[in-house]
Amino acid sequence: MNTNTWQYADPEMALLGREVIHTLTAAGHEAYWVGGCVRDELLGRAIHDMDLTTSAEPDQVIALFPHVIPTGIQHGTVTVMQGGHAFEVTTFRTESGYADHRRPTEVAFVKDIREDLMRRDFTMNAIAMDEYGGRVDPFGGEADLRAALVRCVGRAEERFEEDGLRMLRCIRFASVFQFRIAFNTWKGMIGRREGLRYIAMERVRVELEKMLSGPDPLRGLEMLSRSGLLACTKAPVPWQQCEGDALHGIVRLPDELRLGLLLLACRLAPEEADELLRAWTFSNAVRQRLVHLLAWESALIGFAVAIADHSASKKEDDRHDDLLRRSWIQLLIKLGPDTAADWLKLYKALPASFRGLSPEVAKDVARMAEQANVWTKQAAVIRIKDLNITGNILVQAMNRPGGPWLGKTMEQLVLAAACGDIPNETEALLEEAKRVISRE
Repeated sequence: MNTNTWQYADPEMALLGREVIHTLTAAGHEAYWVGGCVRDELLGRAIHDMDLTTSAEPDQVIALFPHVIPTGIQHGTVTVMQGGHAFEVTTFRTESGYADHRRPTEVAFVKDIREDLMRRDFTMNAIAMDEYGGRVDPFGGEADLRAALVRCVGRAEERFEEDGLRMLRCIRFASVFQFRIAFNTWKGMIGRREGLRYIAMERVRVELEKMLSGPDPLRGLEMLSRSGLLACTKAPVPWQQCEGDALHGIVRLPDELRLGLLLLACRLAPEEADELLRAWTFSNAVRQRLVHLLAWESALIGFAVAIADHSASKKEDDRHDDLLRRSWIQLLIKLGPDTAADWLKLYKALPASFRGLSPEVAKDVARMAEQANVWTKQAAVIRIKDLNITGNILVQAMNRPGGPWLGKTMEQLVLAAACGDIPNETEALLEEAKRVISRE
């Protein structure tokens, strides 16, 4: 095979992969590229790694290469390090047992590549390619790629029974590649969806993240909703309360905020979202970011409703605008400018009708979004540590021991300085502190 056959892989990786295959075939074994790399080459998608399959058993592979890592040797997989690139090399095998609906308990090495391809999930992933570019495709994977179809190898029920995660992979592939799902594959998925309760949420999360960051997440979400898959996971998503119309702007959001829109569309309170994200094993950073985003949305709407109720008459337009500005600054102090920036992106992606607000309140929310950047810039101080006064100075000036009063006073000083009521200067801050304490 001419290495130029690989148009979508790093040329050095393709050349080194060919060397691994050639070393195996020169020693009398069969060897092929297999799975995702072959599929992505045929689809014209960038290839980031290459998996190989061979008739050689792991100890035979280890004997042929100087640097081999026994990554999954009990299942026939070793990693061959070649020129700084890692190639997973797996012995042709059949699988059985699948005690945990995820991993096989029994693996048998075989000598026929077709037997190996038979155990794979979808036809598009069951294509192998030799070093000269010749392809082994016993299940019509290439034809399915041309037809833009996700189809299971063999009986769908069996493939999904073996590994429940394949159901989510099926929808993810259909969503990311913008493919259809073959009728029998869809039917098999519906019949086996209860098997998802055995799958670790970490694996479920990874599939959802990949789907949400794809080019057409709406397509994937619609299929997830129709199939009812996510209602069958260990930590179910409350699809029954999800409002599909709210998701139409999802592609306008950066990947990391798309999940925030989904949580909001499911009408989840910040506390409920926090619980779900924990169960879904999201990192603390992602979880806090999204919970803060939902908290901002909830608090901002609460402020806007309260201000509208207290401002039945709009004679005091300046006063009304100032209340909106102060509400924005309060949120800025509590949740930070990063959450403010996230909320503004979410606001633009969410249809106005979703919130079901009165015209007055909707107008105030729009006003806050419109003035947000100006008001954020005007708030010179939003953190206690930015004040030109410390807790120690305050304790000495007031001649009283520290206690809850100190934190409360510092918070009020931040708000006063952020709103521009007082300058961020030590003397002015001390005077304001005295006023705050005398009012208690």
